[in-house]
Amino acid sequence: MGTELAGRPDEELVGYFSHQELDLSRRESVFSALEAASSDILVNCAAFTNVDQCETNEAEARVVNADGPAWLAEWCGEKGIRLIHISTDYVFSGKADRPYRESDPVAPQTAYGRTKREGEERVMTGSPDSLVVRTSWVFGPGQNFVEAILRQAELRKRGEASGPLRVVSDQRGSPTYAADLAEGLIELAQGPASKSPDSRTGAGQGLPAGLLHLSNSGETSWFGFAREILDRAGHAEIEVVPVSSDEFKRPAPRPAWSVLDCERAASEGVRLREWPEALGAYLSSRSVGESEGVRQ
Repeated sequence: MGTELAGRPDEELVGYFSHQELDLSRRESVFSALEAASSDILVNCAAFTNVDQCETNEAEARVVNADGPAWLAEWCGEKGIRLIHISTDYVFSGKADRPYRESDPVAPQTAYGRTKREGEERVMTGSPDSLVVRTSWVFGPGQNFVEAILRQAELRKRGEASGPLRVVSDQRGSPTYAADLAEGLIELAQGPASKSPDSRTGAGQGLPAGLLHLSNSGETSWFGFAREILDRAGHAEIEVVPVSSDEFKRPAPRPAWSVLDCERAASEGVRLREWPEALGAYLSSRSVGESEGVRQ
């Protein structure tokens, strides 16, 4: 499948497609790339994720967030291959006061949320045995909130910026480490039977279908997340000031509540660790990468 990525301990290979190999915005590219692949499960992690740009480019966002996933589902449905499609908390209104369950009504408030919800519907229509996994506040190598906070800390250390960091405190969610999410998806793909020493299923045979929520355990605000990042990264002296969302006007409104109920995943034997522990693991991996000359 595309480029070979890794061999797991049980010798199941994981591969990936680069954008050059599979352009999700073109149906012919999707089908051409997949025809040359050999796989039991296809995981779609690609999306148009710039929430503000989605607001002004909704048609373009729809191609990537809805049309592309629909084409993947169409191909998987024809070939009998299981599809895992990654979605988002933005399909909800963000106005709840308890963790969102899979059965709760959706009410996206942004173009990003609308196009991602359309993608969910078209995936489940095109390939009914697909699994749509909603997650939230994902961080890992690349551009993300953790890196933005650490960059501001470094600027202050070097004297290139000053003053406290001002971070929103009235939006709550569950920060999710990309590596933990990936491991959780692999566990789901292996199915409950694979966890038993006396039983084993083929890849995808134990994979549940429908909607499922998966994020690291616990919840916090962006302010709380920023404070934890700085403390764990050795920047405890840098001040963080809580502010309201009204002080950060953006083209797309951010949900005040993004916490997901992950009990269905837990019933499948998958529960991700607490987010502060996951953050510590990411920061440690980041430090190792830097010491080895690898840019994260």
